[in-house]
Amino acid sequence: MEAGLLLQFCNWSTLVVCMVIKFPQIFALLAAKNSRGVSLKSLLLELVGFLVFLRYQMYYSYPLLPYLEYPILIAQDVVLLLCIFHYNGGMKLAIPHIVILLGGWYILTLQKWITDLAMNLCTFTSAASKFAQLQYLWEARDSGAVSALTWSMSAYTCATRVAFLIMLALNIWVTATILLYRKTTTKDE
Repeated sequence: MEAGLLLQFCNWSTLVVCMVIKFPQIFALLAAKNSRGVSLKSLLLELVGFLVFLRYQMYYSYPLLPYLEYPILIAQDVVLLLCIFHYNGGMKLAIPHIVILLGGWYILTLQKWITDLAMNLCTFTSAASKFAQLQYLWEARDSGAVSALTWSMSAYTCATRVAFLIMLALNIWVTATILLYRKTTTKDE
């Protein structure tokens, strides 16, 4: 019985955290009025992974609860994506990215093998997203407007999903790198 309660707590707390997970990052960008430190490549890869996972779950008619957080995460990532394009001065550049993402959404269900292959690549895509953010931070040596709270909450959601242990480790690594470079930036100022 206790394991069942723990599982319910993990599921519901993950859903609640996912409802606000990108808010700290969005607020950080709005406060900084720039997207310094936030990797566009990382965000796009994450968005692709979320879209693939959601489309797969819908394609195979899984119950809504296990993937309910994904539409919420996608909506927040789209807002974040628009903020990045706004602060990089290229809102027009958002249009091709959104068209490609919508086209990919459609293509995913043209054939069963496409859906299955995309889902099999989802963990790789998600890991690539984390590595893209790490690479961006390492190159810039500045965490800029990156929210450590958002990445910490992401680590929590991975911890509540035992299958996401690799993502947990990567989210913790990104959070630690953000804090490392935030500390360095503070010393320099």
